[in-house]
Amino acid sequence: MRLLASVIFAVLAVFAAPALAQDVPSVTVTGSSGSVTFDRNQLEAMGLVSIKTSTPWNEGVVNFEGVPMALLLEKAKAQGSTATVIALNDYSVDIPTSDFTKFGTILAVKRNGAYMPIDDQGPFFVMYPFDSNPILQGQPYHGRAVWQVKAISVK
Repeated sequence: MRLLASVIFAVLAVFAAPALAQDVPSVTVTGSSGSVTFDRNQLEAMGLVSIKTSTPWNEGVVNFEGVPMALLLEKAKAQGSTATVIALNDYSVDIPTSDFTKFGTILAVKRNGAYMPIDDQGPFFVMYPFDSNPILQGQPYHGRAVWQVKAISVK
């Protein structure tokens, strides 16, 4: 009986492992050299930086942690002047890649120390340091802060 229970447990573990691996969200970055998909663990391994800022969508000052967009594109070997950021609902916006170094834009993976759920702006959010520069406190920059990011295409 114990042997049968052990076999059943082993079989269930084999089938459950891929399902658990799929629970880690990922983002695909596409450039002229091809596509690279990074899961959240790989993004965090690149090194997270913090932006503390107010936003039109959150109350008070929020601490966002994420990967600098310039570093993400470098790791993906994606070069170009425009990054089209695509959300899970297929909303997309073109962002000049110069924004990433000029303003220190990040792909946030955490808000106030916690991962963002899909139903609350997650899993990834393009974030600008809105409070750091008056030019960022309106359009077009608010429209470039895309949440629920699933893909980035650089041209």
